[in-house]
Amino acid sequence: LAGRRVGGMAAAGVAAGLGSSDFSDLREIKKQLLTVAERSRERGLQHSGKWASELAFALDPLPLSELPPPPALTEEDARDLDAYTLAKSYFDLKEYDRAAYFLRGCKSQKAYFLYMYSRYLSGEKKKDDETVDSLGPLEKGQVKNEALRELRVELSKKHKARELDGFGLYLYGVVLRKLDLVKEAIDVFVEAAHVLPLHWGAWLELCNLITDKEMLKFLSLPDTWMKEFFLAHIYTELQLIEEALQKYQSLIDAGFSKSTYIISQIAVAYHNIRDIDKALSIFNELRKQDPYRIENMDTFSNLLYVRSMKPELSYLAHNLCEIDKYRVETCCVIGNYYSLRSQHEKAALYFQRALKLNPRYLGAWTLMGHEYMEMKNTSAAIQAYRHAIEVNKRDYRAWYGLGQTYEILKMPFYCLYYYRRAHQLRPNDSRMLVALGECYEKLNQLVEAKKCYWRAYAVGDVEKMALVKLAKLHEQLNESEQAAQCYIKYIQDIYSCGEIVEHLEVSTAFRYLAQYYFKCKLWDEASACAQKCCAFNDTREEGKALLRQILQLRNQGETSSTDIAAPFFLPASLSASNTPTRRVSPLNLSSVTP
Repeated sequence: LAGRRVGGMAAAGVAAGLGSSDFSDLREIKKQLLTVAERSRERGLQHSGKWASELAFALDPLPLSELPPPPALTEEDARDLDAYTLAKSYFDLKEYDRAAYFLRGCKSQKAYFLYMYSRYLSGEKKKDDETVDSLGPLEKGQVKNEALRELRVELSKKHKARELDGFGLYLYGVVLRKLDLVKEAIDVFVEAAHVLPLHWGAWLELCNLITDKEMLKFLSLPDTWMKEFFLAHIYTELQLIEEALQKYQSLIDAGFSKSTYIISQIAVAYHNIRDIDKALSIFNELRKQDPYRIENMDTFSNLLYVRSMKPELSYLAHNLCEIDKYRVETCCVIGNYYSLRSQHEKAALYFQRALKLNPRYLGAWTLMGHEYMEMKNTSAAIQAYRHAIEVNKRDYRAWYGLGQTYEILKMPFYCLYYYRRAHQLRPNDSRMLVALGECYEKLNQLVEAKKCYWRAYAVGDVEKMALVKLAKLHEQLNESEQAAQCYIKYIQDIYSCGEIVEHLEVSTAFRYLAQYYFKCKLWDEASACAQKCCAFNDTREEGKALLRQILQLRNQGETSSTDIAAPFFLPASLSASNTPTRRVSPLNLSSVTP
């Protein structure tokens, strides 16, 4: 049997196009995809079958003469055919125990896989049913899939005897992952990818276990065109968005431009770097191409939520409800819709419903945490965020949410830990850096706080708050030149956006600069800033008072200082390049009109 298996493996290797990592022969790739889609469906692996079918659909159709032949049957396949056909019909009706019963003793690879997979899914179904019955967080962790240990023992014997094909290795890896044997699981999934590179399920499982770029470097992956799809996916997961977008672009150029899978992944990538307009336009395009698609629509609803697009979000929620209201994504979309309408209890209810449908659905845990935060229920929020991290340690939103929760509870050391984790996952996200800076400030570690605010400004401050916070720190430390410099830069940034700003801090900046220039005896600049102060309610009186003082001093014959008493220097970390900065002239306010 072992000898026959090796021969079979070699044939599978040839069929899988093991050595070809290029996309020159798209017809051959289409054949491979059609073959693996059929083989996945025969084994009840619906998602892998769907992925391969979607990808195959994006390529040009094959003529009759080039369609892949049905797989050749072995002696064992013929012997097991009746039992397999009967069991597969039970399997499709989700009668897993019944399917497994009729497959006992089957020797063929296909029937053996279905036998083991039926037992695995039976255990998972029972576990999920128990989990739903006990939605209390304490019992949740204690519900286990009882079948896992037996499956592991049986599969490891087969593995040692080298009797598992690519699908068998995949199932063995899944069992190991479920038993938290991560290192062994990674090795088995890598082996599965070598034996059957076309099976997307194994690649996807590998994606979920790789936590950083270093881990990725040490994996010896097969040199096949499937590796390109895997790398694009893992780069998206690891927030290496530029690399991911380059990969997806090269896949589109290679001939997959019609693939809805790639289009949706690009939209998700833009969502991850908060390029909201681009992501929205791609999602709208995707909806035109595939109007009944439910996958990724929860991500689309997140974007509509951030943009406060109530009518569009309402339409999406109703539309998905008509398609399938008992899908996890649908529940999350409806939850987002209620959250946008500030009906947080109702929103949390829908996220709970999503988790009853799939307790391992990451987005729902995180969003539920956000809702509990809105409802000021910090302990429930903490539990929800912790569950999200259990499902996926790479979810920066859950780490950030935990930081915010502990901030409300006034526990800055805890805060610091969680914000740091969020920052490690999103090193170029200014929100994480500003949150870290605020934490350090509370802990009186002002040097660290300054570094965080500078870095937040350098990476592109989304909320335009880093410079103000930095300026206030300098004020606290009596570093008036640097504070003034930060305020100047802040005002220039705010007005260069061209937006009508409702920034409270603009008035603070003008007030500080007016006083600063006044101390420096630069009457023109001081009076210009004081006039700007008069445009804001909270600084109007001070602005007027300062203007009166300047007028008085001028009448007494005080001349404006020709040299700036304290020269401006841009802090090294704030300058665009870290070359020594030249002296900066006072703020030219003629171009700044609120």
